[in-house]
Amino acid sequence: MLISTLIAGFVLSCVLFMTIGARGNWDFILAFRGGKLLTMMTIAIAIGQSTIIFQTLSGNRILTPSIMGFDALYLMIQSVLVLTIGSLAYASMGSFLKFAAETLVMTGAALILFRVVLRDASDISRMILTGLILGVMFRSLTSMVNRIIDPNEFSIIQQVSFAQFNAMNEDLTLVAMVITLACTLWLWSRHRELDVIALGRDYAINLGIDHDRSTRQLLIVVALLVSVSTALVGPIVFFGLLVSAVTYQIAGTWRHAVLIPVAALLSAIILIFSQTIFERVLNLSASVSVVIEGLGGLVFLYLILKRRRT
Repeated sequence: MLISTLIAGFVLSCVLFMTIGARGNWDFILAFRGGKLLTMMTIAIAIGQSTIIFQTLSGNRILTPSIMGFDALYLMIQSVLVLTIGSLAYASMGSFLKFAAETLVMTGAALILFRVVLRDASDISRMILTGLILGVMFRSLTSMVNRIIDPNEFSIIQQVSFAQFNAMNEDLTLVAMVITLACTLWLWSRHRELDVIALGRDYAINLGIDHDRSTRQLLIVVALLVSVSTALVGPIVFFGLLVSAVTYQIAGTWRHAVLIPVAALLSAIILIFSQTIFERVLNLSASVSVVIEGLGGLVFLYLILKRRRT
């Protein structure tokens, strides 16, 4: 019943996004809005699933993959590119080349972190702390680079510092969709294994799961999903936390056969419906990413205060 309701809500949000304020040739409207809709769906599914899986592996529902410093690394990549090749060359870079480079760098950095720090799955707390430290280092390096570059070129860095849902590159949607779909199918095939991993390392090993190997594989998939979504629209910190908090609240189960599709559908509904309101009703008078991140930050504070009281 829950998943059926979410599917209905997802279809309704898609219909509203495609039809509200639609005037003129429907061939153009379907092509223009349809591409943007597919991009938002891809981003939403990647963020929702990666957050649920990361929280399962870490055993903590107030953490998100962004804690590993992906957003800070993304901003440092942009700043270094503008510094080394200049704003004109940066602006003229092919979108596919830029997307591929950013995804490969962020995924490669995650693999190095997992290889060096995560000797076994019991070290995941150390990996999270290392990710926090690396995030601080990346932000410091980004700040230093921003002081060096020309002030006129700094405006480019400011534009990519926030998720740009109003200026998504639809040419990259197909590549991102293929990667996200492959990761989704692989995660779905492991949903029973995720249920066992959620019990804890000792229980999983006793039940016959190669916990260390599975954890590394799942972390790689999480890193790939986060890298794709970040390279596509920019850094998103608290959106996944907002989705996961609501998912656990309404799902009422620990089974990943329910959590994964609920998180994906709920994430898509929130993003598409919010973009419809801000784009069609408010005429882009505000940024949907700022509002979503603000709500996610409030959810983060609520979860921390709630845990402290208990």
